[in-house]
Amino acid sequence: MTSITLKEIIKEFSKNRIGIAGIIILSILIFTSIMVAIFIPIDTFKEWNNPEKWISYPKVSVPVWINLFLNEKIPEHKILDNPNINNYRINDLSIISHRFGIDFEYDFFPSDFIYEFTSKYSESPLLEINVMRPDGIQLKLYSTSLPITNSYSNHNERVFSTDELIRKNLHLQSNKFEFSLINLSSQDIIFSKTGINEPLKGKYIFLIKLYGNNEANQITYSKMIIGGKAFGIMGTDELRRDLAVGILYGTPLALFIGLVVALASVIMGLLYGAYAGYKGKKTDEGMMRFNDVLYALPALPFLIILSVTISNSIFVMVGFLMIFGWVGVAKIARSMSLQIKIKGFVEAANMMGQKDRKIVLRHILPQLLPYAFASIAISVPAAITTEAGLSFLGLGDPSFPTWGQILHDANVYGASARGLWWWIIPPGIMIAITGLAFVFIGNTLEVIANPKLKR
Repeated sequence: MTSITLKEIIKEFSKNRIGIAGIIILSILIFTSIMVAIFIPIDTFKEWNNPEKWISYPKVSVPVWINLFLNEKIPEHKILDNPNINNYRINDLSIISHRFGIDFEYDFFPSDFIYEFTSKYSESPLLEINVMRPDGIQLKLYSTSLPITNSYSNHNERVFSTDELIRKNLHLQSNKFEFSLINLSSQDIIFSKTGINEPLKGKYIFLIKLYGNNEANQITYSKMIIGGKAFGIMGTDELRRDLAVGILYGTPLALFIGLVVALASVIMGLLYGAYAGYKGKKTDEGMMRFNDVLYALPALPFLIILSVTISNSIFVMVGFLMIFGWVGVAKIARSMSLQIKIKGFVEAANMMGQKDRKIVLRHILPQLLPYAFASIAISVPAAITTEAGLSFLGLGDPSFPTWGQILHDANVYGASARGLWWWIIPPGIMIAITGLAFVFIGNTLEVIANPKLKR
């Protein structure tokens, strides 16, 4: 067995289309992981299972690009948090005005709307919410005094479209519509044509005003949510979580699990097998019998038992995968070592009195490197799919949004039976694509390590 240079590896890859495809896919996955680390705040990842984080998002909404293929457009879920602010005074009255504009071009009514705010005030200012429709009609929605306070303090509140005060105010303006408003929701009235209960398209302006005598009053946080059934590039799940965040964060997690397990397993297997093969006799016999014991253990059932009884931490799972991953590599490394140790350069090193450790590390292991690279590439998808399988069975670490954990949540909430395909297909595709990338690279490296496999 002869050593292979880096130049020969690059040359072989340049001639192999499958190898090039694997490198391109892996580069995209690595680039995505870097972008995730840079642009998505770590707090988003930490709060994956925090319901309060996702309260503003819609439940089980489809991706927004679905509208490209539909004749009747589904309303997109809009989160408006950048209002046009105007503060002014009329005589002794201080007025704080926040305006939210939305272009509504859909064929169905919104599912709801929510105004969320934090105000800092004293006494009891008046909060008023109105909406200006595309046809020029202004509807008065909400008017109430905030809780009275003698000191300057903060007040947080959410105003929902289901609020009885909004419904009552709209019914008082029923003369502006030519149909009955009975049994209609607030959003079905606000976004409706006047002559018939169908969506009115155009620009809507929600106007929020806070009236008070104290000039120091202010609205420190203001957000308008127009509920819809389409959101983001990947949609949302039953827990309102943005699936794009889970899919993107799953990429570096998958690469971490796959590469750490593969590297550790191959290194341990090479060292163990090469040393056993070189030493031979009783040392070889004893080491390989121990290897056979581990090899005979059913890995997946054993991992399930360990996850249930010890811990389902992702780091513990990685450790378990390392323990079971090196035994197969050790067997092959041992058989290759038996062939290499009878070569002249190994026997010469032995006659010169070099220590066994030095002979294994300097003369035998370098000859196994092409096989090691191929083994690492092929071991990565095995580790990723094993983690995904355990997570799908509910034995993964729920604090990490891995692709397997996303599929587990989809299964728990019956996504398949309910037709929520956007919750199932993307993580499945990502697992398949990542596995294929390393299989393509591994097959190319295997051809380099064993030229007889060339067609």
